[in-house]
Amino acid sequence: MSNRYENLFRSLRERGEGAFVPFLMLGDPTPEDTLDIVRTVVAAGADALELGVPFSDPVADGPTIQASHLRALAAGATVDSALEQVRTIRSEFPELPIGMLIYGNVAFTRGFERFYSEFAKAGADSILLPDVPVREGAPFIAAAEKAGIDPIFIAPARATASTLEGVAHSSRGYIYAISRDGVTGTERESKTIGLEEVVANINRFDGPPVLLGFGISAPEHVRDAVAAGAEGAITGSAITKIIDRHVSRETAAERTQIEGTSGRARVDPALHKELAEFVTRMKAATRKQSHNALNPSSALDS
Repeated sequence: MSNRYENLFRSLRERGEGAFVPFLMLGDPTPEDTLDIVRTVVAAGADALELGVPFSDPVADGPTIQASHLRALAAGATVDSALEQVRTIRSEFPELPIGMLIYGNVAFTRGFERFYSEFAKAGADSILLPDVPVREGAPFIAAAEKAGIDPIFIAPARATASTLEGVAHSSRGYIYAISRDGVTGTERESKTIGLEEVVANINRFDGPPVLLGFGISAPEHVRDAVAAGAEGAITGSAITKIIDRHVSRETAAERTQIEGTSGRARVDPALHKELAEFVTRMKAATRKQSHNALNPSSALDS
């Protein structure tokens, strides 16, 4: 198993910070653009990456990330091209934790052992299959552990203690806690109601660190997650919306920009500036305020 997650969370605790983890779809809008986007978010302060592999029926995703799946597929993205991108990212960022978010059908199609082995050799640290609940996870866990991949499971909103026990015992690296029921997206904001209880149960069952996802779109969502006991937050739809705003497509014949159509993707140079500013703000929100910051008078009295 990879030590990158352990090293990351240990370092963050020592610095009084939580983790900020952006989700990015590999191949959206093109493989080359994805790599540039990765470089931008890492330079802006991303602590780890969660990378999606495009799939034709992303049932756990809302409309924003569904669109990113389709853009990447339209640009020719495949599992093999995703593996190549992971290899490139790993070579550039040897210590950065890299998690994958992939639908279970990909594992079935390629065969469990081959699937996990390929991503391990490419440089991935973990794999989350959002459509595989922990109660059905045994064969996936066995193949993941054989390949040296951390299996990640979702802690559902309002999960029972027995479900959280299974998630804690089966997950390695981190646990993906969802802030609410439903699909991904910023249309419904993150909620931390019940998160303290989830974290307490995960800790009671000796589980790995908890990261909060779904609806994380503003710094206050990150601050609330960390305050409630999560060790950080994952943002997907908010970042994907930024990418979407700065991407257009033009037909080869007419050179006319047509939003969402097939053709050559064009990325507005302002994309990287907006992404960097967003990631910087979200990362800053993971920093736990010192006692003096919370109580300015104490600094004057010392």
